[in-house]
Amino acid sequence: MKIMVKFDDHFKTIQNFKSNVSMKKLLSLAVICIPLISFAQSNKEDIDLIQSIYGKEKKTIVAEFIKLEGAPKDAFWKLYDEYETKRKALGHKRVALLEKYANSYATIDEATTSQIINETISLAAETDKLLATYHKKIEKACGAKPAAQFYQLEAYLLSAIRTKILEGIPFIGELK
Repeated sequence: MKIMVKFDDHFKTIQNFKSNVSMKKLLSLAVICIPLISFAQSNKEDIDLIQSIYGKEKKTIVAEFIKLEGAPKDAFWKLYDEYETKRKALGHKRVALLEKYANSYATIDEATTSQIINETISLAAETDKLLATYHKKIEKACGAKPAAQFYQLEAYLLSAIRTKILEGIPFIGELK
C-alpha cells in the first residue's frame, strides 16, 4: 500500500510539473516552431534560430526539473550540452525529411513513399538511440534519479513534438 501511495505522490508531482506554466510555454513554443520550420524551406539560419530559442527555453525547464549540486551538476550540463548538439543535428534531418515529403506529396510514387517511410523509421530509431545513450552516460556520471528525470522529460517532449508533427502533415493519399 505504501508503494502505491508513493507512486501516486510521484505521479502527482510529474503531473504538476507537466502542467507548470514553463512546460506549457515550451510545448507552445515547439508547436509554433514546427510550422515555422516547415516554411523555412531549408534555410539553415532560420532553423538554427528556431532551435536556439527552443533550446534556451528547454534548458531552463530542465534546470528547474533536475536539481544537482557540485560535480554531478557540472557533469550533467556537459553531457546535456553534448546531447543537445546531437539532437539539433537530428532536428535538421527531420526538417529535411519533412520538406522532402511536402515537396513530393502531390506526385508521390511507390519508391518515394517507401524511401520516406524508411528514412522516418531510421530517424526515429536514431533519435531514440541518442536518448538512450545519454541516459546511460548521465546515469554513470550523475546517478539513476537525474538520468531517469532526463529521460522522462526528453521522452515527454519528443513524444509531444512527434505528435504535433503528425497532426500537422497530411497522410499519404489524404489530399487529392
